[in-house]
Amino acid sequence: MKYSLTAIIEREDNGYVALCPEVDVASQGDSIEHARENLREALELFFETASPEEVKNRLHGEVYVTNLEIGVA
Repeated sequence: MKYSLTAIIEREDNGYVALCPEVDVASQGDSIEHARENLREALELFFETASPEEVKNRLHGEVYVTNLEIGVA
């Protein structure tokens, strides 16, 4: 089975953190590419080892990523 999932990657200290919000799986790496590849491996491991019920409970059908502007006084 194939899934199309979201990877949100952000800088944290001297590395990068990668998050897949659809199943709440995260990983990290020294570069964007390493964080992305480590997330891919973590997701593959999750889907290989999680029960079908756990996948069903954690898999969010729709995720939207957008920007917001706010004013702070």
